[in-house]
Amino acid sequence: MTTTGGAERDPILRVVPKPGDINANGHIFGGWVLSQMDIAAGIVAAREADGPVATVAIEAMEFIAPILLQDLISVYAHVERIGRTSIAIRVRVVASRDRGSREVDVTSGLFTFVALDENHRPRPVKRDATPSA
Repeated sequence: MTTTGGAERDPILRVVPKPGDINANGHIFGGWVLSQMDIAAGIVAAREADGPVATVAIEAMEFIAPILLQDLISVYAHVERIGRTSIAIRVRVVASRDRGSREVDVTSGLFTFVALDENHRPRPVKRDATPSA
């Protein structure tokens, strides 16, 4: 597997949780956060694979702080490494609080996807054919 660079710039997703996304503690359900992360990572992986992908693993995910109902959530994602048929995407979630005056790191994780062919079987990730200088 090779490692590719990629600094966070703009979020892949920005979303505001709804009242139905709240658990009994007044925080957002962990599964809701996980699904937003998977969506963002899938967008990046599909772009990189130039086609459909499927999530095959989620590693090293840790909740650092809760998400509250009034938070605006930004989900950042970038390619961490590319294998023959797989792409690992690093995902980071930040909550914007107090009308945008404060940002709180919420969680991060490493999502691995496999590129799929027309039969939903793993296929090689297409590589950029541009020769290096």
